[in-house]
Amino acid sequence: MASDVLSMPQTSALSSPQPLQSPSGGGLRLLKLSPIKTLPSIDTIKMLEPGRKKLTSIETQRVAAVLDETIRKLELVSLFQHAIENLDRYSVVFGSELTGALREHKRLQDNMQRRLQRGKSEEDESIVQWSKPNTADGADQHFGALHQGVQSSVRNTLRVFVTNPTACQALRCEGNVRDQASQTLIHFLSELRSFLFEKLLTSPLEQNERKLYLQEITLRNHKNRNIVTALEEELNAAILDRDTEISKKNEIIRQLKISLHQLEKFSENQVKRTMQEAEKQQKSDCRASEGKIAKLQQELQQLISQLHGAIAENREVELSLRKKKYKVETEIENWIQTYDGDMGEKQAELEEVEGMYEEEKAQLAELKEKLAVLEVEYVQIMEERQQAQLRKEEEERELANMNRAAVVIQAHWKGYQVRRSMKPKKKKKKKGKSTKGKAKKGKS
Repeated sequence: MASDVLSMPQTSALSSPQPLQSPSGGGLRLLKLSPIKTLPSIDTIKMLEPGRKKLTSIETQRVAAVLDETIRKLELVSLFQHAIENLDRYSVVFGSELTGALREHKRLQDNMQRRLQRGKSEEDESIVQWSKPNTADGADQHFGALHQGVQSSVRNTLRVFVTNPTACQALRCEGNVRDQASQTLIHFLSELRSFLFEKLLTSPLEQNERKLYLQEITLRNHKNRNIVTALEEELNAAILDRDTEISKKNEIIRQLKISLHQLEKFSENQVKRTMQEAEKQQKSDCRASEGKIAKLQQELQQLISQLHGAIAENREVELSLRKKKYKVETEIENWIQTYDGDMGEKQAELEEVEGMYEEEKAQLAELKEKLAVLEVEYVQIMEERQQAQLRKEEEERELANMNRAAVVIQAHWKGYQVRRSMKPKKKKKKKGKSTKGKAKKGKS
């Protein structure tokens, strides 16, 4: 607010128009502008600044202390989530009591988040909510209890932080991980603190003086605006003078164009006369050039004779060079023939080696085919051996089972014979029993 008030007189001073120059009658004249009075910036700053630097009353000190304490607690609360996510790293600095309080706060916060998500899903089912109003009231009460629990947890955690300055300092050092919303809120509270501090330092008398001073500045600004309006009128008049002067200059330019057109016509006639004189001069130059051509032709005949002599000499030199060239070509042909002979022998050797390579390649292919057949036979033989081994093992198991069964049968048979042989002896012992008992035994 103070900066806005300060900027008004300074802007009017900076934007005041300078003396204008406008052409009139071929000369220049200066527009006389009335000066604009500006307020000194130093006095303005002193007037708008508070008269005191410190809070003197206890009430104002308490208000500032409450706001400062709120900012400090908000800085800690905005870092609770970071502390909860990194409890393992801060467990030594926080201690057991603070760590337990943070864990309890995390538990209540998670319960509240789950309740909020459940409430969103229940909002979609509007028909069920209208049919069950008692359930909705119970859910609201439960949510209110969770909200109060989270608030109490925040207060308790802040109390534990106050008793542990080391933990507070360690957590405040991690201010760069704070989310953008919390950072913005802290910034706004800091600005509010500076604004409130300035208000608390200003007394009612100083406030009235500042109000009167701002009114005075407003009146001066109004006067400056009136002066600017007058200057704008003078400027419009100067612009009108300039436009009239420009119209005069345009008329002068039109007349100059007419005179330029006349000058062009005069120059065309002058060019025609110059062309006629040039043609006369050309004819005289042609006559002089014909004599020079005759002299040059004589010199040309002499140069042609010299050329023929030089051609004869060059032909002799060319003949000797052709002989040398023939010798070199014959030597080259001999070298080429020797090269062709050597290359033919190498080619024959190469073809012989390639024939041997093809034969060995064919033999290798035959061996691979035979090996493939042998591998198939080997696989069949191994499978037959494996099946024979399996049959043999199966037969051995069946033979062992039969032997065990025979032993069991023999044992039962021997036991049966022993029991059968023992029956006559038992009958002799039971002869003294009654006939009634024998009849029952016979029926049985």
